[in-house]
Amino acid sequence: MNKRQTLSFIVRFQLLHEFWNYAGIIEANEFATTTNFHRLNAKLLLSIAILLLIVIGSSADQLPIFVDVTEEAGINFKHTTGKTEHRHVIETMGSGAVFFDYDNDGDIDLYAVNSGYVPGTTNLPPLGNVLYRNDGNGHFTDVTAVSGTGDTGYGMAAAAADYDNDGDQDLYVANFGEDVLYRNNGDGTFTDVTQSAGIHNDLWGIAVLFLDFDIDGDLDIFVVNYLVYDTSMPPVTFKGLIGYGHPRNYEGTPDTLYRNNGDGTFTDISEQAGIINPIEGRGMGGVVCDYDNDGLPDIYVTNDTCRNFLYHNDGDGTFTDESLFTGTGYDESGTPEGSMGADCGDYNKDGWLDILLTSTEKTTLYKNDQNSAFIEETASAGLIQPTLPFVGYSPLFLDYDNDSNLDIFMANGHPQDIIEKLTDQETYAQRDQLFRNNGDGTYTEVSAISGEYFSQAFVGRATAAGDYDNDGDTDIFIVNSNQKAILLRNEGGNRNNWIRIKLVGTQSNRDGIGARVRVTADGDTQIAEVKSGSSYASCSDKRLLFGLGQHKKVDRIEIRWPSGIIQQIENISGNQTITITEKR
Repeated sequence: MNKRQTLSFIVRFQLLHEFWNYAGIIEANEFATTTNFHRLNAKLLLSIAILLLIVIGSSADQLPIFVDVTEEAGINFKHTTGKTEHRHVIETMGSGAVFFDYDNDGDIDLYAVNSGYVPGTTNLPPLGNVLYRNDGNGHFTDVTAVSGTGDTGYGMAAAAADYDNDGDQDLYVANFGEDVLYRNNGDGTFTDVTQSAGIHNDLWGIAVLFLDFDIDGDLDIFVVNYLVYDTSMPPVTFKGLIGYGHPRNYEGTPDTLYRNNGDGTFTDISEQAGIINPIEGRGMGGVVCDYDNDGLPDIYVTNDTCRNFLYHNDGDGTFTDESLFTGTGYDESGTPEGSMGADCGDYNKDGWLDILLTSTEKTTLYKNDQNSAFIEETASAGLIQPTLPFVGYSPLFLDYDNDSNLDIFMANGHPQDIIEKLTDQETYAQRDQLFRNNGDGTYTEVSAISGEYFSQAFVGRATAAGDYDNDGDTDIFIVNSNQKAILLRNEGGNRNNWIRIKLVGTQSNRDGIGARVRVTADGDTQIAEVKSGSSYASCSDKRLLFGLGQHKKVDRIEIRWPSGIIQQIENISGNQTITITEKR
């Protein structure tokens, strides 16, 4: 049996297994002993099974699946919250991860942020973050000690980018407490330059975004901050039980914008830039996107139980919150959601970036109406009912099957660990979800046929996407709260054609962050922007992977660099990675 036949068999077996599981007939690993199974008519069961095999027999070969390869990849990261009887709200937030090529060898490496023990609650040695070097053979090696990146703060988020334009990736870590900026020395080690660089964010940082907001050729830093919280605050009770406090129990905090001075230092310009709103600001996530196609990076911030912010870049060093005018502050009923993570992408391929966010209520999809406003398309896209039972933390736009349409992955998990004692309708651990883009503006959930992983429940928090094995399809790394992290390898997504693009700026920032890339193959056009920081507390691979479907070559690639330079190349073969350097 060849690899393709084996994969087809696995998919078909998974479909049958998930049929029983989702129908409530059996629980995982209890196929032979479940009472309900024996109550069913055997002939009816056999007929259903045969029908399923017939229906999926011709289509199974077209379905990629995700396989848990965490152990064989050498990753043994377990997130720790330092859970206490007090139930400090910081314990439930989880932490993020970064896919980035820190050693410039062409393979993306992995940085996992740990929270650790709650400050002041134990004398145990602190727990730090972990850097895994990609060995290029499907395996990772822990290089935390030699690299000097094992920050032991109570970690939340991280993002990577070349802020000093020296050709290697630097790293920003957001904590509950002082943040950390690591400069990459280019020899496999990093130096903590937080103080010398002028970084002094001691608020509760929960997301990090790199961007060149003033288009001066170097990268600035935007930090999303959450709540005012102190571990001396009294515990919160629900029906007599101590639980994690509702965000409305605490004051919000302002976000922070650091301008890169071009000499290795930064200046906090949050107030003069107009991005301070502590009353409504209970930030949980954010993403940078040029939503109005004016060539300037805008910032979308998700807030927990408050309206979200859409900061329009005015081009003069200031931003204006246009969330109310663009329809992105509240959901379609005018309600502020308990928003979590966010991502952006052109899901309907109209040349304008749309916004995706998760929340305690449902997933929300905002379609860009091409007139500086958005329309909520969650219902018409088929995303309301499948996401209502879950608390979504970490959304990702990704083309997992390389058919040129952006699909959706989301990590789910409830923030309240006593929720099952408060209600019989919700659970703390939840399964994650995968939605396939049908190409007509709608989505279909395909979790049940996309791998055994999707039948398991975790307390999902952060996700980062990237092709760690360079085989032409997108893999996913998930950080779960107080549980093991999981690396999912995409099996079969590369059966469709693809092209990966890495940008190198010369006039623009070296990473090309903010560059708009347009790929056309036989009349099918896609766009994407290079970004650093999205989803929840995380940062995905900055290389852009475009699925090409059945097209084996690209007719044209057009790059609009942040500098304003427009660059085109034509007639490029698919199924390869190309590096494009900005013309001088």
